[in-house]
Amino acid sequence: MSSNVGKPRKRIGFLVFDGVKLLDFAGPAEVFVEANQTVPDYEVVLLSPDGRPVQTSIGSRIEVNHAAADSGYFDTIVVPGSELPPARFVTDEVLAAACSLSTRTRRLTSICSGAFVLAELGLLDGRRASTHWKFTRELAHRYPKVNVEADAIFVRDGNLYSSAGVAAGVDLALALVEEDHGANVARRVAQSLVVYMQRAGGQSQFSASLNGPIPRSTLVRRVVDLICSNPAHPHTVQTLAAYAQVSPRHLTRLFRTELEHAPAEYVAFVRFCTARDLLHGGHTVTEAAIAAGYGNSEALRRAFIARVGISPRKYQQRFRTTGVAVAELDDLLEQAVS
Repeated sequence: MSSNVGKPRKRIGFLVFDGVKLLDFAGPAEVFVEANQTVPDYEVVLLSPDGRPVQTSIGSRIEVNHAAADSGYFDTIVVPGSELPPARFVTDEVLAAACSLSTRTRRLTSICSGAFVLAELGLLDGRRASTHWKFTRELAHRYPKVNVEADAIFVRDGNLYSSAGVAAGVDLALALVEEDHGANVARRVAQSLVVYMQRAGGQSQFSASLNGPIPRSTLVRRVVDLICSNPAHPHTVQTLAAYAQVSPRHLTRLFRTELEHAPAEYVAFVRFCTARDLLHGGHTVTEAAIAAGYGNSEALRRAFIARVGISPRKYQQRFRTTGVAVAELDDLLEQAVS
């Protein structure tokens, strides 16, 4: 700790604005403040476009330290997101402030839909980036030059960093602390805040988008209803096409147009969602595998690891209760003794 005494602290600037998601900046800010208990190396600075207080997503008003234009140089700038649509919070004032700050920092980061600010400025063109799962499709559509990694908790591309929504900002902040001071300091911060040092899997394990798009035509809806009513049945494109009284080729075209999946892919998708919901309901992995059509627990395990990066047992332990699961306690104990 004494090695940092007398040294200038790294200034971490958070650009806040009316409608800013409170947890998007408060969570990461607490990581840097907590790190100061071990290495007093960070100064957290709140900035707004004009230096005036802003109203957060929960309705509270917060004071800021500076207007963005008058704030000097920063080690790291963080642009959080908002529950408001990007078209409403990505204003000319926010863009001007972010543009100015981007020229006065070593690292530029975004949290959640804050990525739309960087993308609108062209800073993410040709770069890899992430955002909250509910915004990934819009980000990719509006900014085709951005390489959106839809399942990433956070992404680093050069000196640009971006993360998924809300709590993922904590993951990113821990990674920045580790980059600055090593894994031991980051681990100590994670333990103190009682969060994961590094979460397993991608953000699809949290994503409501697993429910998938809704079919538009009556024909596709009938086939989808058949699949969902009995996902364990050995559906094939031939049997589904025969049920719909169309050719397999025509059915495949309709599925790709309306559901963005071929029929076989959609069947696998429904089986996975069925197994996931059964796990939520307290069924065993074997019971969920058989009822969803996987046949055995090993097949379900492979499907879970492929889709969300963790086993069905770990998924069930993590998401069936808001309490601290035994597996999570084991993880914390592991960190404590390593």
